[in-house]
Amino acid sequence: MTSNASTDVVVIGSGFGGAIPAYHLAAGGARVVVLERGPWLSSEEFDHDFKLGSSYTRIFDFTVGDGMSVLGGNCVGGGSVVYFATMPRAPRFIFERQGSIGRRMWPAAITRATLDPWYDRVCESLPVTMQSWDKVPYAGGLFAAACAHAGRTANPVPSAVDVDKCTNCNWMMAGCRFDAKRSLLLNYLPAALAHGAEIRPLHEVQHLSRTDDGGYRVHYRIVDAEDYRILHDSGTIDAKIVIVAAGAGATPVILQRSEPTLGTMPTAVGRYFSGNGERLNTAVFDDDRVREVLGLSRPDGKGYDANQIGRGPTVATWDRLDPDLPEYERYSLEQLFFPLGLGTILAQVPDAQGPSWFGLAKKDMLRRWQSWLTLFTMSEDDNEGVFGPPPATGNADRISQQMLGRGPLRYRPTANTLRGWAAADADARDILERDGLARVMPWTNDVVGAYTVHPLSSCRIGDDPATSALDDRHELRQHPGIFVTDGSAVPGALTVNPALTIAALAERAVPGIVRAAQERGVPVTYHGSLPDGTVTAVPQVVPG
Repeated sequence: MTSNASTDVVVIGSGFGGAIPAYHLAAGGARVVVLERGPWLSSEEFDHDFKLGSSYTRIFDFTVGDGMSVLGGNCVGGGSVVYFATMPRAPRFIFERQGSIGRRMWPAAITRATLDPWYDRVCESLPVTMQSWDKVPYAGGLFAAACAHAGRTANPVPSAVDVDKCTNCNWMMAGCRFDAKRSLLLNYLPAALAHGAEIRPLHEVQHLSRTDDGGYRVHYRIVDAEDYRILHDSGTIDAKIVIVAAGAGATPVILQRSEPTLGTMPTAVGRYFSGNGERLNTAVFDDDRVREVLGLSRPDGKGYDANQIGRGPTVATWDRLDPDLPEYERYSLEQLFFPLGLGTILAQVPDAQGPSWFGLAKKDMLRRWQSWLTLFTMSEDDNEGVFGPPPATGNADRISQQMLGRGPLRYRPTANTLRGWAAADADARDILERDGLARVMPWTNDVVGAYTVHPLSSCRIGDDPATSALDDRHELRQHPGIFVTDGSAVPGALTVNPALTIAALAERAVPGIVRAAQERGVPVTYHGSLPDGTVTAVPQVVPG
C-alpha cells in the first residue's frame, strides 16, 4: 500500500539536528512533518535491563562497518535519548583546524566567537549547567583523585542533567525513566508539537526525488515495530524544503541512494567521515591501593561499584586541549560509564599472555567488574571514513531483529589518527597506573574495528566545494532547498562531546532555512523564540 501527502517542510530525523529546525519552523507558521526511523517511547518505557525488545535494543542503532562501527540513537529524540548529556563547547582551536586538506576545514563565517551566541541559546533551552564537585558520583571522584595524584587537573563537565532528579542509576543510555536527563523529548519536540508539527515514528526514509514544481518528494517505508528487518507500506510526502538530519551514518546513505532521482551529489557526500577521534580504555582498579594511595573507598571494602552508581561522564581532564600543541596531539580524557555487554566483550586484559579479549584471563578480569573504570578519549582524527554503495534499504543491512546491522562505511586510521590514539593511551596509563592504582588497556579493535558514539562529518559544511558537501548555510550544494543539520555537517573531530556543537549549528542554520522557505513560497517567519515560549533577542551573528 502506498500513501501520498504534502507539506511545507519534511524533517528526516528527530535528534538535535532535526528537532531544533522542526520546532523553529513550526513556531514560525510552516507545516512541518518529522519522519523518524525509530519508535516513540515515553519515560516509563525506558527499561533497566538488556532483554531483547527492551529500550536498549529498540532505541539504538549499532552499525558494523569495515574498520569502524557506529553506535547511535534510533528513536524519537534520536541521540538525545541515549546520550550521556555531557555538553562542553568545542575549544577555540578546533575551528582553525586544517586536517589533511591543508586549509581551514571550517567555513570562514564560523568561529568559536560567532558560534557562542548559538551555544548560549541551546544552553538556555535544555538547559545546560555546570556540575559541582559535591554532586559528582564516586567514579568521577576516583578519576579526579587519580588526576590530582598524577599532577593533572580535572574538571566537572557541563551537563544537561537535573542532578536533583537524578537517581545515579547509571542507565542513562537506555533512556531516562526519571526525566532527569534533558533529552529533546522534554523541550524542542513537545514545543514543535504544540505549534502543529507532526512526528511520525517508524518511518524510514529511503530516497528523495524532485517534483514538477521544483520541490522534493520524500520516499519512505514503514518499519515493523518488533522486527526492524521487516518493512511494510511505502509512502511519499512532497515538500518545498527538506531537512536531512538522520545522523552521520544514515544521512549520506539517503543522499547517495537519491542520486539517480535527484542528480549528481557533491563529491564530499559520504566522504571525510570522522569518528570524533574516539577510543576507550578500561582500567581495572586495585581497591586496596585506591584506599592506601588516594584515601578513597566504598563501604565494607567493596569495589567502588562503578557499574551501579553514577550517570555517565561527570569528570574530564582537558590538560591536552592546548592550542599550542600540534594538531593530532590534542585530546580530552573523560571518565565514562559504558554499560555491560559490548563493553565487557571489547575490554582487553592488561599484559595478557595469549588472547587479550577472551579466554581464561578475560574470565578472571570479569570477576572484578565492580572495580572497572572506563576512560574515554576524544581526539583529532583525519576524516578518513568513506561510505561505499548504499544498501538496498535503510542505512545498513539488518542482521538482527533490532539494533544490529552491517553498513557501507570503510575506515582505515591514518598515521595521524594512530599517533593521537597512542598519545592518549599513554596518558591514560600514566594517570591511572601510578603507584599501582590500576592496570589499563584500550578496547580491542579486533572484533568490530574502531568505534564511535559520536559520528561526524560525512556531509560537512565548508567553503571549498571540493571538500565540503554543504555551504556555510548547511544547504546541499547543487540541490537548493535541501539542508543537512545533523552531526554529518560538522567539519571534523571536536576533541570533546559534540552534542552541544551539533545543536548550536542547527540553531544557527535556522534563519537561513527560513529565508529559503520564504523564497519557495512557504508562509513562515523566524522569531528566535525558545522552546519554553520565551522570546530572546536574535543574535546578531546570523548566516548570510
